[in-house]
Amino acid sequence: MPDPIRAVSAAIFHDGRFLLVRRGRAPALGLYAFPGGRVEVGETLIDAVRREVIEETGARIADIEHLVDLELAAEQETGQVEFILSVHAAGFAGGDIEAGDDAAAVAWVTLEEMARLPLAGSVLEIARRIAEGAGEDEEAPCAGHDSPRQAGR
Repeated sequence: MPDPIRAVSAAIFHDGRFLLVRRGRAPALGLYAFPGGRVEVGETLIDAVRREVIEETGARIADIEHLVDLELAAEQETGQVEFILSVHAAGFAGGDIEAGDDAAAVAWVTLEEMARLPLAGSVLEIARRIAEGAGEDEEAPCAGHDSPRQAGR
C-alpha cells in the first residue's frame, strides 16, 4: 500500500468572503474547494500552499496558519487513505484573481452562497469555523506568522 500523498489548501477569508475554486480535475472534479494541491518534493507546507494558491487563483497570501490535517480516502472507495490534506487559514495579500492550473473557475463567495454550491467535504464546516472566529475583524484568525513546525524548519 503506497504512502498517502501530501497536499495543502488555503481557506482565504477577505471582506466577508472566501476564495474558492471549482476543481477541473480529479480528485473532487467539479466540486468547489479551497485552492490547493500536492506538495512537491523538498517543499515545505507553507511554500506549497503559497505556490498552489498563486497557480490556481493568482492570489498572493499572507498570515498563513495551519488549521487541521485531514485524511482523504481514495475516490475508488478502497478504504485507503490517498491524501493527507493540510488545511491552512490565510489572509489575502493581493493579486489578479483568475482561474489557472487545474481550477475550472474561481470565485469569492459568502457562507450563504457557499452553502448552495456543490462542495468538497469539510469546506463549509471549516469556513464556518473561520468566519465565526473572525468576529468583527472579518479576517482569518491568524497568528501573523508561520510556526517553525508549519514552515518546515
